[in-house]
Amino acid sequence: MSSDLDYITVLEALQSIPFNVGKKLLSDVLRGDDKNESVKKNFLNRLDTFGTLAYEPHEINAIVDRLILNGLIKSVSLPGKSFWKVLELTPKGREEILNPTLHKKKLSNHVKHYETNITDKDRTVFSALESFLSKFNDGQKKAIISSNKHILCIAGAGSGKTTVLTKRIEFLTKYKSVNPSKVLAITFTRKARQEMMARIGKFDPLGKIRVETFNSFCEKILQKHNDLVYGKKVRVLAYREKFSVINKALASLNTNMKRAVASYFTTQQRSGRSDEQLASIFMNDCFFIRDYFKFKNLPLSSKLFEGADYKNKPSAELVYHVSKYIEEFMNEEGLRDFADQLLDTMNLFRVHPELIPKFEHILIDEYQDVNSTQIEFVDMLNVSNVFAVGDPRQSIFGWRGSDIKYILGFEEKYEGCEVVSLVMNYRSTKAIVDLMNSAIKSLGMNDLESSFEGERELSLLKFSSEYSEFNHVVEEIKKSTVPRKEIFVLARTNKQLNELSNMLKNNLIDHVVKSDEMKSSILAGANQVTLATIHAIKGLEADLVYVVGCNGSNFPCKGSEHPIIDLVKVDEYDKEEEEKRLFYVAISRARKKLCLSYSGTRATMFITEEMLKMLKEENKVMTEDEEGSTKGLERRLKDWRLMKAKELGVPAYTIMHDKTIIDIRMKLPQSLRELEEVYGFGPTKIMRYGEEVLGLIIG
Repeated sequence: MSSDLDYITVLEALQSIPFNVGKKLLSDVLRGDDKNESVKKNFLNRLDTFGTLAYEPHEINAIVDRLILNGLIKSVSLPGKSFWKVLELTPKGREEILNPTLHKKKLSNHVKHYETNITDKDRTVFSALESFLSKFNDGQKKAIISSNKHILCIAGAGSGKTTVLTKRIEFLTKYKSVNPSKVLAITFTRKARQEMMARIGKFDPLGKIRVETFNSFCEKILQKHNDLVYGKKVRVLAYREKFSVINKALASLNTNMKRAVASYFTTQQRSGRSDEQLASIFMNDCFFIRDYFKFKNLPLSSKLFEGADYKNKPSAELVYHVSKYIEEFMNEEGLRDFADQLLDTMNLFRVHPELIPKFEHILIDEYQDVNSTQIEFVDMLNVSNVFAVGDPRQSIFGWRGSDIKYILGFEEKYEGCEVVSLVMNYRSTKAIVDLMNSAIKSLGMNDLESSFEGERELSLLKFSSEYSEFNHVVEEIKKSTVPRKEIFVLARTNKQLNELSNMLKNNLIDHVVKSDEMKSSILAGANQVTLATIHAIKGLEADLVYVVGCNGSNFPCKGSEHPIIDLVKVDEYDKEEEEKRLFYVAISRARKKLCLSYSGTRATMFITEEMLKMLKEENKVMTEDEEGSTKGLERRLKDWRLMKAKELGVPAYTIMHDKTIIDIRMKLPQSLRELEEVYGFGPTKIMRYGEEVLGLIIG
């Protein structure tokens, strides 16, 4: 493994080479391989960075991928040769060489082994409240009864954090005589709020305890004091109304959603997504831009989009004008959105501090997901007793503005606070918990413990193609005795979800799709498989979990946010580490059985050698049905090749070699990018025949 600062050597090497290079040449320079003809021809062996890293090529490529993921290097096309990719140092990368910061963002630099201190006094209280606390372990008991004003509860996956939070509220109101109306519990989603309210309702039937999301809390304040905040009646913009606003914005620019989507997304980004999904993403991005500038207290200015390259200029201008229209329209029509709820409430409190509600206790769930504005809001409430519960291992929303530094810096902010670490996992078998611990060993967190042994049902399956992989999952679900509602199929990308959903639909399997963009039920019956992206499934669990696409293309995910979003967003986190945590969240959803699968040459680097020893790896061959299907594809490709050869008056082998057809059969590429991995498919052939060949594959 590379040391923390080796990435700087990679950046310096790229800076020192006097022309753009690909991954292989960069790797050969760093490894000191003077057999490479380009090294000799261009005297690259004279560079100070020549031979400075003693790693294998795939290890250097992993460092390069991390730098691309974090925006320090970008992969660009050569002029006139769009499929030939070379590496280019970004301005952010040049700044990193002068002032290295990426290594400081590693989670392992900030965490420690949190120990729970159980005193004799605590045990006396435990004993006195035996009937109240009997179901809980010592760590949970400590979190429930601690008398410290400031408490951080580091709650590992499956450790019962919501139960502990609600039990603490019951303890405060029942045994410490805290007025229920002086207790505020805050969580992040409506679903989590409803679940918490149901639990608290059992001991607070009158509903005096406030259970809110940040937004629901602020909305009630704004409704109560509308006239102090606005000069007219203002209401929340409903989700369905956002499409109407976007369509009005596009009409003002003499365009429509179809043309906007075509301009905004590349062909590859549109692949595998419905018109509805694309419209939803475009809409969300435009509202995100508007909210981003509001949170940063910056005017929405076209200057901030001037960094767009020539290919993205039209998209940048489109998003700028649409976002500006949204802001003006909402002001004119008296509408507010999520960002307005928080910011307008904070402005009200600054002008009228006497209106800040008075609470004695605030309890915040999912503390690893808070952002800077939410922290500022909590500080404004000035509550004397703060209980925060969360898990740095499951911090996966940095791309949305969440900042892990707040949970890691809790002890510094609240000096003398109590830290309680919950490490007993009540969800998964010991084999799954051991795998989870191994997956994030490098992050430096406490290992979790398992509460039961269970069967050792872990597997890693390798397939020749993504089609074979997905088909295997479908066939396994069809014959599984596990109740359908206890089966999750998790994917890293929405594109994979769509393809899986189509295969399940073709096999008449009821399922629910929970994607980053929307939730939908397909052939909805009473007993459904849940199919989801990992971001969308966080907090849920199932007996049997399939995680598909566990290769280097998906973990870490090479696809980034749209370039227009990247223009305005400064990322304050290590994307590779967040992707590793995302993989951890995926495997931690499983209670009894976990099946990881991938296609291609190599499993994700997140599956370490130690993890491979725990997994039962199998190389799956095609079934007879799959073999028959791919032979049909071979026939279609040969027929198309013959037709094309006659049409152009050239020999068939110049269109496509037999070896190329065999490689297509094996890899079943689903996009132009994946076609690049096929033998004999260079840039020219992809430009000429790529779309037609994909049509034959996808059918």
